[in-house]
Amino acid sequence: MKKLEKSKLTGNKTVQISGSKSISNRLLILESLFKNITIGNLSNSQDTQLLKKALSEVTDVVDIHHAGTAMRFLTSYYSIQEGKTTVLTGSGRMKERPIKNLVSALRDLGAEIEYMENEGFPPLKITGKNITQTSVNVPANISSQFITSLLLIAGKLENGLEIHLVGEVTSRSYIEMTLDILTRFGIKNSFEGNTIKVEPFNPDNGSTADNYEVESDWSSASYFYSICALGRETIHLKSFYKSSTQGDSAIAKIYEDFFGIKTTFTEDEHKLTLEPQQGFVFPEKIVLDMNNCPDIAQTLCVTAAALKIPFEISGLGTLRVKETDRLQALYNELKKLGTETEITDLTIESVSFGESEDNISIKTYQDHRMAMSFAPFCLVKELNIEDEDVVEKSYPMFWEDLADVMN
Repeated sequence: MKKLEKSKLTGNKTVQISGSKSISNRLLILESLFKNITIGNLSNSQDTQLLKKALSEVTDVVDIHHAGTAMRFLTSYYSIQEGKTTVLTGSGRMKERPIKNLVSALRDLGAEIEYMENEGFPPLKITGKNITQTSVNVPANISSQFITSLLLIAGKLENGLEIHLVGEVTSRSYIEMTLDILTRFGIKNSFEGNTIKVEPFNPDNGSTADNYEVESDWSSASYFYSICALGRETIHLKSFYKSSTQGDSAIAKIYEDFFGIKTTFTEDEHKLTLEPQQGFVFPEKIVLDMNNCPDIAQTLCVTAAALKIPFEISGLGTLRVKETDRLQALYNELKKLGTETEITDLTIESVSFGESEDNISIKTYQDHRMAMSFAPFCLVKELNIEDEDVVEKSYPMFWEDLADVMN
C-alpha cells in the first residue's frame, strides 16, 4: 500500500516521461514484421516489455499476463505466422476480457483460431496461415485496439486489406495514429468514411521510420495536468511534440478549457510547460464527450471531484472492458472522496459533493490508471493507494516522479 501524505506542489520541476506505450507497442509489431526500424525512447512499461519478450522468444505458449494490448496485437500477429501454432494466454482477468470481435474478423479473413476455454475469451490456440482474403466487416464501436491489430498486419498480407467499420466509430484518434505510423513505414493507406484501405507493403514506396524516436506518453502526462490543476504551480514535461498523433493529447485543450492550465510547447527541447492561469474562473459544470480519449476520463473525474466541479462525461463505453470495469470502479472510489455519481454503460455524472472519508484507501482493481488518477488527490488530503505496484503496467517510475514534484 502506498501512503501519500497531504502535499504541496513544488513549482518549475521538470519530469521526463517514458515513450508512449501505445506507439511503442505498435512499432514492436511492425519491427518484427518488416525488420527495417530502430526504435528510440521505447516505453519502459510492463506491457511493452511483455510484448517485446513475446516477440523475441521462440515458444509455443505465450503468457502476456495483464497486457491487454499485447493480447490483441499478438492475436493477429500469430495468425499470419505461417506453419506456427501458438497458444496465447494471460492472467485470470485477461481470460475475462472479451476478444470475440477480433477473432471473428480474423476468422472471416481465413485465420485459424480456437478458443481453449470459454467461447469469446482467451486463451487462444492460433495456427498461422497465409491470409489472402482482402475485405472484412468490423463493428465500429469496439475497442480501437481490435481494429489496430488488423491494421498492423495488413501491410504484410499479399493483397492488403480493406476494413469496413459498421456503425459509429469509437476512439477514431487511435486508429488515425496507427495509420500515421503505417504511412511513415511507407505502407499506403486511406480512411474515408467508414472504410479503411491498406495496401501491401512495397519497399519501393520509401520509409521515414528507419529510426523512430517514440514521443513520450500523453496518458502518463495527464496525471501531471491533474496535479497542476490542483496544486496551481508550473510543471515541465519532456519529450512531447506539438503535432502529436496520440489521442490523449486532447488533455491539453481539456485542461485549458475547464481548469485554466495553459500548455506551451518548446519545440527544440520537445518540452511542455503546464502553467495555471491566474484568476481563472472554473466552469459551473463540465459536459464532455470523451469518445476519442476515454483513457483520460478517470483523471478528469478525480480532478473535478477534488475541485467539486459538477461533471457529465459521455463516450465511455469501452471503459467497461478495460483492466477492470472502470466506470464501476470510479463510482465506488469517488464516493471515498465525497463525490456521489450515477453511471450508465456509456456515461458518468456527478450527483453531489460532500466531505471525503477520514482514512481514504483507494482500491485499484488491478488497474494502473485507478492508482495514478487518484494519486493527485494527495494535494487535497492524505490517502492510501492499494497495490501501488500496479503502475508498472504503463508507468513504472510514477511514484518517483510524483515524489519529485511534491513537498
